[in-house]
Amino acid sequence: MDNCIFCKIANGEIPSATLYEDENFRVILDLGPASKGHALILPKAHAANIYEISDEMAAKAMVLAKKMAGKMTEALECDGFNIVQNNGEPAGQTVFHFHMHLIPRYNNDGVGITWKPGTLTDEMKAEILEKMQG
Repeated sequence: MDNCIFCKIANGEIPSATLYEDENFRVILDLGPASKGHALILPKAHAANIYEISDEMAAKAMVLAKKMAGKMTEALECDGFNIVQNNGEPAGQTVFHFHMHLIPRYNNDGVGITWKPGTLTDEMKAEILEKMQG
């Protein structure tokens, strides 16, 4: 896509701090990191979100996320790891090019990726099951 900043970064048109690159992806350090080592997996082919990316590329992205998380955990000696993928503005997506956040976590780092647990009512459960299985 012509005006997509992540397409330009993923394809090398804009310089980045690249941690990894292959024919399908570029992994870069995030310029606004949540923690030390926060990186992004960017597919070279444009897809706005998880709904548009092919099953094959989504699978490859997750395999790459696992590989990078292991390498980053060892290199950065972090205490935990978040892999985050947002879809749509209400979910926190700000750049509309599929990407995955690799966020190393450190004890007491203050990074928050949490929510207040609600309650799954019998009515809600029945409605969801009916819609998903119907």
